[in-house]
Amino acid sequence: MESSALQDRLIALPEMRELDLFASLLERRGARVLRSPLVAIRAAPDPQPVLQWLRQFCAGDCQELVLLTGEGLRRLLACLDLHEPAMRPSFLAALTATRKITRGPKPARALRELGLASDLEAEVPTTAGIIATLAKLELRDHVVGVQLYGSEPNLPLQQTLREAGAEPRCVAPYVYADAADDAAVRALLAQLRGGAVDAIAFTSKAQVARLFAVAEANEVLAALAATQVAAVGPVVAEALRERGATVSAMPESSWFMKPLSAELARLMAASGEPPSTVPVQAIAKAQE
Repeated sequence: MESSALQDRLIALPEMRELDLFASLLERRGARVLRSPLVAIRAAPDPQPVLQWLRQFCAGDCQELVLLTGEGLRRLLACLDLHEPAMRPSFLAALTATRKITRGPKPARALRELGLASDLEAEVPTTAGIIATLAKLELRDHVVGVQLYGSEPNLPLQQTLREAGAEPRCVAPYVYADAADDAAVRALLAQLRGGAVDAIAFTSKAQVARLFAVAEANEVLAALAATQVAAVGPVVAEALRERGATVSAMPESSWFMKPLSAELARLMAASGEPPSTVPVQAIAKAQE
């Protein structure tokens, strides 16, 4: 049974924001969890550019809004609630009136939390998928709001909009920050390389970037090659593969943690390898 395939398996989780949720999903299936958060998500250090974008959006400047992440929409609302709560009704009215284009299920879920729905959802939840969706639209002389993934400017998306005759108007309501020092990241790599971990499950491409920022690419790839690698969805899988890593498990269509847990169970059931016998406490102590 899949529910027992994770029994005693040691799974490393670089997740930060929903670490407890992901860990509990795996532990209920019998897994042991190595909590190794690599990045943290924080509000933009300067709220003024975000507030200026929100004022323009509330004024009805944007005909379309591209939402790349659910986190981004929630952070926009949090910025309003903290700095200009009186603007929230105007923002929700503008959001309702604007054509909303989402990259994947997470921003669509964030809209549903507000009683709204995505007008267009990219068939493939990647920048290329968003670009393919936008290519079908008449955008000349439109202003298109773009909620960015962290502070990454997504130049290909901006260029596509300009070539279509539109003006991209970007906002970065949150940033990624290091959640572990370099020594702790290196300790995680050493444990992976030594075969102490049965699998590592990535839930954002920022986690992938953090690993490769701390150590040489060949060192990271050697560590990942010594374990099983799982990704929550195509964006994360692409970030791993473009750096040379092999992704052994990824949900087919629902890119959330519960389906990822099921994929990890299937992966472990098919591996044929015995579980790691290294105590979680010993690895956690090595990362301190």
